[in-house]
Amino acid sequence: MIGNTKRSSLILVALLMMVVMAQAQTERPREALSVQGYPGQATVVQLQGRAFVDVQDLARITKGSLSFEGDRIILTLPRGDASQLASDTGDRAGFSRPFMRAAIEAMASIREWGGTLRVTVQNGFPVGNTMAGQTITAFQGRAADSLALASAAASTDSDYRGLELLRNEFNNLQAWNDRFVQARNAMSATNLTISENALQHDPDVQKMLRCGQFLAQMFAGGSFQDDAACH
Repeated sequence: MIGNTKRSSLILVALLMMVVMAQAQTERPREALSVQGYPGQATVVQLQGRAFVDVQDLARITKGSLSFEGDRIILTLPRGDASQLASDTGDRAGFSRPFMRAAIEAMASIREWGGTLRVTVQNGFPVGNTMAGQTITAFQGRAADSLALASAAASTDSDYRGLELLRNEFNNLQAWNDRFVQARNAMSATNLTISENALQHDPDVQKMLRCGQFLAQMFAGGSFQDDAACH
């Protein structure tokens, strides 16, 4: 009788040890899953090289609902939240359509202004209250108006980052325009009334040209990029 009791105790101890060892072998460090656009986290367990997520936690953080059909578990996301998440993702990926159209128009106006200014410099035309001066002023005003429309159309992070580069190009051209007009009006712009080859060696002009070409391609492509020429 005593022998049987000892054997039963040993068997029980052995079984408990096997359970503890099995738990130690199967347990893995726990991680957390976050779903972009939703608050909260879901528990993740790593087991045999695979990640397992608690579907109830997943439904909770996405404000969804679980249903069961036979051997299937169905997670249903709220329609409004899902569409909003897709919209937010699209905004982050590229420019909004209204801003992209306005930015392309603004870039075209800036390039017209810059082209007119370069022709005036190359040919030594007088500025101020002259046809050349009035033409430059008209293109400058059109570029400023187009930039204002692009500013009003910006609504996403990508839009505002693209707008910053567009403003840099406008401001750099404005500064170059003002320097030339002031020098020309003071009759000290002889160094500016020179050939096209001289403009090709002007670092400010070449930087604006590179930035203008880059921005035209970027806005046409529809997604934000960056270039040192626009800073």
